[in-house]
Amino acid sequence: MVFQTRNPSWIILCYIWLLRFAHTGEAQAVKEVLLLDSKAQQTELEWISSPPNGWEEISGLDENYTPIRTYQVCQVMEPNQNNWLRTNWISKGNAQRIFVELKFTLRDCNSLPGVLGTCKETFNLYYYETDYDTGRNIRENLYVKIDTIAADESFTQGDLGERKMKLNTEVREIGPLSKKGFYLAFQDVGACIALVSVKVYYKKCWSIIENLAIFPDTVTGSEFSSLVEVRGTCVSSAEEEAENSPRMHCSAEGEWLVPIGKCICKAGYQQKGDTCEPCGRGFYKSSSQDLQCSRCPTHSFSDKEGSSRCECEDGYYRAPSDPPYVACTRPPSAPQNLIFNINQTTVSLEWSPPADNGGRNDVTYRILCKRCSWEQGECVPCGSNIGYMPQQTGLEDNYVTVMDLLAHANYTFEVEAVNGVSDLSRSQRLFAAVSITTGQAGRPWANGSKGEGGGSWWRAACTPHMEVASVSGAKQRLRAISAEERLHQSCLLAQKVHDRGDSHRGGPD
Repeated sequence: MVFQTRNPSWIILCYIWLLRFAHTGEAQAVKEVLLLDSKAQQTELEWISSPPNGWEEISGLDENYTPIRTYQVCQVMEPNQNNWLRTNWISKGNAQRIFVELKFTLRDCNSLPGVLGTCKETFNLYYYETDYDTGRNIRENLYVKIDTIAADESFTQGDLGERKMKLNTEVREIGPLSKKGFYLAFQDVGACIALVSVKVYYKKCWSIIENLAIFPDTVTGSEFSSLVEVRGTCVSSAEEEAENSPRMHCSAEGEWLVPIGKCICKAGYQQKGDTCEPCGRGFYKSSSQDLQCSRCPTHSFSDKEGSSRCECEDGYYRAPSDPPYVACTRPPSAPQNLIFNINQTTVSLEWSPPADNGGRNDVTYRILCKRCSWEQGECVPCGSNIGYMPQQTGLEDNYVTVMDLLAHANYTFEVEAVNGVSDLSRSQRLFAAVSITTGQAGRPWANGSKGEGGGSWWRAACTPHMEVASVSGAKQRLRAISAEERLHQSCLLAQKVHDRGDSHRGGPD
């Protein structure tokens, strides 16, 4: 009978139409890593068939007329069939769970006359795990059964005539696997089968960038419900958020789930998509906690990309306590309208705030006392025997009383306005100064002019002074001299004796 032949005409016809109309151009899911795809191999598969007259390898054409290799068997007339087909050894790579996808057609036994006692409509799927290729012999007792495969739809002779191809697809899992590779085997027990394709693959989560962290390719876990936790690596110029390192979980289906933590762009960089780009010239970012780069504050600049702070312009400074986002500032100008009062060996000084506070609100005052000789006009610091009320430095108010001066002595007092950047300046000190001479009670000597309102208050005739400290180069000297609004370089010295009937340029009698 026709069904006992090696190549029955009906099954060859089935293959011709099946392979022409079955769609084989499916795009592989991005979560799958192929280990075997029989339809992708155009040369002979050369799998092992036992006995040799069981499964038969034949050629066909897909819908693009591309040759493909398939296997068929149809030993339905004789009982007790045991036909094995084994693949070549398959390396599993890093996989622990393997998926096997089978596409096949199966003939309806009821459509075949005289085979009701011997025809079957199922076949069995097996695997054998091993570390290496064991050769061509099939040792059936070593194989582990995966499942009995049945068709959802079987075809009849009428389907062939109407060109209705009923292709079945079944997927089974293997695992967890522990050895380097395995074989698949198909056992026919008396069915009429066309094994169109065999695809073996495993799933993994493909590398992605999430929250500025790179998560590498990750093979799924060994169990269906397992989640593999993966720690991410920050992209270039990014760092982990404090105590919140980036992590993701790779599911058994090859999907990334449950993102935890993140990376953030370092100082000098801001996020653009999945990367960190440097701040442009004229911009900065001082901390990784800041989201975006900011334009440099007033009187500052950045002349390179990726700046974490802006440098101050020449003559401007930033105090150590100043945050990077505030403008650079400069020292204040000298105090104005310095006046004084002498009472024996006590001097009271008052002044007005400087015209220019340097752009800061932390202006205070400090007093420098010098004692000068009668002959040479040389001056030395007054020393620690002098008292100041309320204090000598850090004055927030614009007055001070200097006590315990020596009688019949020449003194010069310098009043300097300072702010948070005065000690950083390397150019000049600006101050108001007054020179006085102490005397007996009610007989003070002073260099100055009498203030309004009478009494013993005196207005200093020479208030603004400049002291050049560590000034180098003609450019800085020229800048200091040209700052007329901050400095008067020449003063008229007036001398007047209070409560005396004569003028005198020397000391008291």
